[in-house]
Amino acid sequence: MVVTLVALLTASLQAQAAGNKDFGDYQVHWSVLPSTFLAPEVAKANNLQRSKGIGIINIAIMKEGDKGQLMPVTGQVEGQVSNDIQQVKFLAFRRIQEGDAVYFIAEYQYASGELMTFNVTARPSGYSQDLPVRFAHTLFSD
Repeated sequence: MVVTLVALLTASLQAQAAGNKDFGDYQVHWSVLPSTFLAPEVAKANNLQRSKGIGIINIAIMKEGDKGQLMPVTGQVEGQVSNDIQQVKFLAFRRIQEGDAVYFIAEYQYASGELMTFNVTARPSGYSQDLPVRFAHTLFSD
């Protein structure tokens, strides 16, 4: 049985930082986890590095359907992360699609116990407004 990245990221939401912000018809969902949470075969299949000190940020843009159900949508995501001494690094998001799931992931470096602040802007395809989210999280190396 092959474990997909989306299944692993979904399962990890319970163990790591996760949240969402509502923008009316759209929501932006995020999760952050250490790259070492990924199984080696999943990391390799998705060209992700597994290492202490490397975190994964996962962003999903969701649209509310006619019956209130959330559906993933495509678009663009960009952002940056800063540490507690205001060193800023840009996040290189890439889109991944597995079946109906669409999400955007990026890797970043962190020091264990360091508070990281994320500023992310999502732009759903066909929508004229940016959807900005800001959140902070601390990861610890295992």
